[in-house]
Amino acid sequence: MLDADLANLYGVEPRALNQAVKRNLERFPGDFMFRLTRDEMERSRSQNVILNETTARHSRGGNVKYLPYAFTEQGVAMLSSVLKSRPAAQVNVEIMRAFVRLRALVGRELARRLDLLESKYDRQFKVVFDAIRELMTPPVPAPKRRISFVSQE
Repeated sequence: MLDADLANLYGVEPRALNQAVKRNLERFPGDFMFRLTRDEMERSRSQNVILNETTARHSRGGNVKYLPYAFTEQGVAMLSSVLKSRPAAQVNVEIMRAFVRLRALVGRELARRLDLLESKYDRQFKVVFDAIRELMTPPVPAPKRRISFVSQE
């Protein structure tokens, strides 16, 4: 998606989106975002019939000062964490929830497949299956220690 479209979706000005990206360039590697070439921009403009060619040179938007950024799926998700708008925060929360659901789903599917394999093969692999199950169980958190200050009185 292009920067102007994403700015609209996230409820920010394109200028603010691009500033946020420039301040956080380490979060946007080449597989998250890239800048369109002038040729790509012209082709996308003609495909979308955004500007009338005869008036484009004399009207606003005819000469583009900066080439737009295009964002991949990962870049769109990363934008939600660097932008300061309510829609961006909501997108970020939903992304986190999706990851939690995906992790639970993968865990259930892995356990199901492990059960299937265990029933299929004889007990010679019991040690292997037990080790895999142990790796799948989350570690038990250590008891929390109370943090406080004790006076010498």
